[in-house]
Amino acid sequence: MPTDARAHSPAAERNSGPILAVLQALLPQQGAALEIASGTGQHAACFGAALPRWTWQPTDATPQGFASIAAWCADAPNVRAPLLLNVLTDGWPGTGPVFAAPFDLIYCANMLHIAPWACCAGLMQGAARHLAPTGQLVTYGPYLEDGVPIAPGNLAFDASLRAQNPAWGIRALGDVARQAQHAGLHLAARHALPANNLLLVWQRTAPSH
Repeated sequence: MPTDARAHSPAAERNSGPILAVLQALLPQQGAALEIASGTGQHAACFGAALPRWTWQPTDATPQGFASIAAWCADAPNVRAPLLLNVLTDGWPGTGPVFAAPFDLIYCANMLHIAPWACCAGLMQGAARHLAPTGQLVTYGPYLEDGVPIAPGNLAFDASLRAQNPAWGIRALGDVARQAQHAGLHLAARHALPANNLLLVWQRTAPSH
């Protein structure tokens, strides 16, 4: 695959290192990961190379970025070919056979604020279906938090998103947590990362006795 097939996201280049540091501390030595909304493929390439005993399955809702994902990941044998995946479908990936084996990690960066709100419920419900019993959903991006002043950059970013599409916008963490709760997941860890972004770890909620 020629290198000119690689689309480049400056944000992905900047945030890969801080995200990877959290993942390396969080994850076991090996496992199976599913990435939702892989974008350019830069995260898949970085994390696949740094976590060689993990298999990494990139996906996206449209095939436009598949050439870029494949180009970025050409030297990472543990990263699989990208698949189409719509989080709103009842069985992932939604085209072709449903994933047969559960995933130890489902990773989703920078999707919730550039997708309709229904995609949050779809992500949480799909993660609950496809995570292994001790698996973890990791989401990354900007969030609005009760009692935490909104950073000016995030306020401007939210306004620009809503101007592009009224269905977009930075999500309130409390609203996201409620969707997770409905799906049987809870917020297990919150990591503050550069540029006013959060990495959130969601796990299955233990049944009450």
